[in-house]
Amino acid sequence: MTTDEFEIWFDKGVTDGLPVVPPARERVELMLGATRRPRDELLGEMPPNYGRLTVEKAAINAVMAGCRPDYFPVVLAAAAGACDPAFNLHGLSTSTHFSAPLIVVNGPVRTRIGLNSSFGVFGPGYRANATIGRALRLCMINVGGARPGETSMSTFGHPGRYTYCIAEHEEASPWPPYHAGRGLDPVTSAVTLFAGEAPHGISDHASRTARALAGSLGWSMAGLWNSKHFPLYSHTMLVVGPEHARTFADDGWSKADLARHLHETVRRPYRELLPDEGHGEGTNLRYGREAPGPETMIPKFPSVETLHIVVAGGTAGRFSVAIPGWLGTKNGSRPVTRPIEFD
Repeated sequence: MTTDEFEIWFDKGVTDGLPVVPPARERVELMLGATRRPRDELLGEMPPNYGRLTVEKAAINAVMAGCRPDYFPVVLAAAAGACDPAFNLHGLSTSTHFSAPLIVVNGPVRTRIGLNSSFGVFGPGYRANATIGRALRLCMINVGGARPGETSMSTFGHPGRYTYCIAEHEEASPWPPYHAGRGLDPVTSAVTLFAGEAPHGISDHASRTARALAGSLGWSMAGLWNSKHFPLYSHTMLVVGPEHARTFADDGWSKADLARHLHETVRRPYRELLPDEGHGEGTNLRYGREAPGPETMIPKFPSVETLHIVVAGGTAGRFSVAIPGWLGTKNGSRPVTRPIEFD
């Protein structure tokens, strides 16, 4: 066995495929110094193997991910949220689907620790985004046992399975922050866990009214999962770029107005969802003893409540991003929002 201080962690099988920071005791103690919570406090049992995730184990994985100690309260909140049964990390980790836990951060902590919410928000260049998301993934590997081809059976996965963490661009948003709509005070710092596919970019440089832009975004989202998957049977996150958000706000539209419009208008008649050899074998629609009438309009999104709208990205460029979720709203994953605890 090698004695190289970096190669040894590959030999131990505790990396995500990239080198990790050796979790020397002094580094772990510095990380633990960022919280007053006891090191043996249980954050939860992490699926799929239900390993006991303690504060100390989270600290070890945060060190390996490259986190600074001041990121640690965010890591703790995200890790605890991932263990919430409502999030269904077991299903997400073992499914053949693509999704990964997306961490969305709100509140003052964003600027305090340098989280990116603006240009290149889903990309590289910011230590906080990169390492907080990676710390959760390392916890999933080393405590939860989510290993590709063993317990983690995603057919393809996506790059967010290395790290998937953004902040909402609250300063560029014309609307209240996302976590305020989840029942928290806007000045509270919080994380939301969303089981999401990779971002699907939508470009619209032409629409100048809220209704036109909503139609453009909504019908671009109609093909998520599959063009005949009506309804989608999952939560969906729409990350609205600041320029697009301003178009909606200038016409007096709220987030709720946008979600309601998408639910009410992105619909297709049932006859178009029937088996068609040239366009796919048929609908995802589940119904009772009788099928809907041929002209019954079937919504893409199961409800207004399953549409989650966040503002992020750079202030130049008329783009937005759609992120479909994982499986059904009953047996799949529900977004989980938790306040971040500071000592």
